[in-house]
Amino acid sequence: MKGVGMKDQIKEKMKEDGIDFILVQFVDIHGSVKVKQVPVHCFDDVVEEGAGFAGGAVWGVGQGPHHHDLMARVDVETYQRLPWKPNVAVFNSNLHVDGVPHPYCPRVNLLRVVEEFAREGYLFNCGYEPEHFLVVRRADGGISIWDPLGIDTLAKPCYDFKGMSQAMDYLQDIIRYGNLMGFDIYQSDHEDANGQYEINFGWTDAVRACDRLTLFRMMTSQVAAKYGCICTYMAKPFSDKTGSGAHLHFHVADAETGRNLFPMNNGDPDWKGLGLSELGIHYVGGLLKHIRAITAVGSPTVNCYRRIQSGEFVYSSASGCTWTPAYASYGDNNRTQLYRCPSPSRFEDRSISAAVNPYLLTAVHIAAGLDGIKNKMDPGDPCIGINVYEMPYEERRRRGMRMLPQTLLEAVEELEKDEVVKAALGPIADEFIRLKKAEWSDFMRHQVTPWEISRYLTLL
Repeated sequence: MKGVGMKDQIKEKMKEDGIDFILVQFVDIHGSVKVKQVPVHCFDDVVEEGAGFAGGAVWGVGQGPHHHDLMARVDVETYQRLPWKPNVAVFNSNLHVDGVPHPYCPRVNLLRVVEEFAREGYLFNCGYEPEHFLVVRRADGGISIWDPLGIDTLAKPCYDFKGMSQAMDYLQDIIRYGNLMGFDIYQSDHEDANGQYEINFGWTDAVRACDRLTLFRMMTSQVAAKYGCICTYMAKPFSDKTGSGAHLHFHVADAETGRNLFPMNNGDPDWKGLGLSELGIHYVGGLLKHIRAITAVGSPTVNCYRRIQSGEFVYSSASGCTWTPAYASYGDNNRTQLYRCPSPSRFEDRSISAAVNPYLLTAVHIAAGLDGIKNKMDPGDPCIGINVYEMPYEERRRRGMRMLPQTLLEAVEELEKDEVVKAALGPIADEFIRLKKAEWSDFMRHQVTPWEISRYLTLL
């Protein structure tokens, strides 16, 4: 539907689909969705001028109450009819102020980075795997897993039929709805923690992958309510259970031909033993170089660091494993790696939290990888056939494997020092650092935990 007449074609499509209302949607710095509901007859207005928002009411957009309005202009190519609310359509939008794209908009910023990557001759294709919990609130204000039949109790519940069976209707709803919206969902399963589930998407370009994850989160929140539960993307809602990630599968392609550039060409030496081209190796080299700053963006909340607290104590969940990397490594088809290579066609980033703002993470990911390509960064030897969780400290040190930041403050301080990663965020970087330091400070002023009382009350 590309071309001058696309707006008119979308208007006709909405008429055919029986659309009465439009949600004009964007995300704030946290990745939280913000919307206005607009009658369908106002479609031309939100395409050409945009729906108005007061920037001072939105986190991280660089505005106060005195600034001119944020105008969210819809991207007409992102039209989706909501299967669970079929008279409503949603459009992703890009923020503008006084007719100019607003650099604090996460989607506008990612479009900028993608365009810069394309000028270097590259495309970034990817797909997120969103893990999430279904929970219920208790009368005391705490949460429990959603387990209406009382059967999701195994110590190792991953792939369990009984555990998944009670959620089968929920999973079928979100798969059906997601595929009606073109998500190419091809698998779902009960994940490693009780009450935890994962969905696998098809691949797409960088911006659409972020749009897709954002809409998926919107959808799951609505469908979960139908079954009397809350869908949460909190990284670690239960201290004794595996945390939730948003694993990112990715490759770099040629901007003109679309050819995947990660597999090595015939006749080239397999210099790292993974079947990868030098470009693929150098891209990962850039990621590893900048990983400690990237972690601030990929794990953006205080709670996220409970998920990556593996350290030397790796068996810290009820199932016996965290499934989360704490060290910067790469290697073969091995889930103890940070960057896992299931095949020469792609890598998987296993560090990313379910609480991520995907637009920000994808932007810094591309920038770090491009830095690796341009500067031919060598990531060192891959970990092939090695359990990184159990690797002795001395071996990690010999390989130059750095531990990921263990607190939000530590990660943000790494971000402050990394000019490549900050540049990928544009002016969002300073706003992100300011807000995340404030979040850490607020956390440290919070109520003293029972653990601290037990540990330190009579220590001396």
